[in-house]
Amino acid sequence: MAHLHAEQSADPAAPDASDSLPDAPHVAPQLRALRRRRGLTLEVAAQRAGLSPAHLSRLETGHRQPSLPMLLALARIYGTTVSELLGEVPPERDPIVRADRSEPVEADGWTYRQAGGPGRALQALRVHVPYATKADIVRVHPGEEWLHVLDGQVRLALGDAVYVLDPGDSAHFDSLTPHRIGAVGRGGAELLFVHTLMQSPAAELCLGDGAPHLR
Repeated sequence: MAHLHAEQSADPAAPDASDSLPDAPHVAPQLRALRRRRGLTLEVAAQRAGLSPAHLSRLETGHRQPSLPMLLALARIYGTTVSELLGEVPPERDPIVRADRSEPVEADGWTYRQAGGPGRALQALRVHVPYATKADIVRVHPGEEWLHVLDGQVRLALGDAVYVLDPGDSAHFDSLTPHRIGAVGRGGAELLFVHTLMQSPAAELCLGDGAPHLR
């Protein structure tokens, strides 16, 4: 659901561009603290995320809550994970992710559960994808993505090509290819989703601070 990197939408700063994340009171201070830790100004971070500075400021002050695509974009930009953005700091790194400890997070029609350990360069999620909502945005960012359809049908647009994936089908692609994911049916679809966390000090050494940011 990424978006050095940006996520494209028709108007990401529009008043109805993101829904609230329930039970996530620590998102706002985490966003501000992580941006400052990365040494990024509000303007630069907003540009990389495809947001207006005013909209990012509202996210950092708690006046707005980010959608799942925004969380993915900001996590990559700040070199962290969605879990850390949500203030979830586990006492120790456990290689096992128990189903009963994975709380769902819902935003903009998407519902996801962590399916991998926090703090890893490879992020794994179990995602419910909605049908044709405004969350079905075009994304462009460095890295790779892999998805596997568990239930329902998924429409995957990669560049100019459009694919329909059935249960059991998978896709693995370069995230620099403009891509869009949405469910074919109105009941949505369930999938496993894995993406690489590219924004890190090592990635900056490879890509350079002056690398163009796709918008």
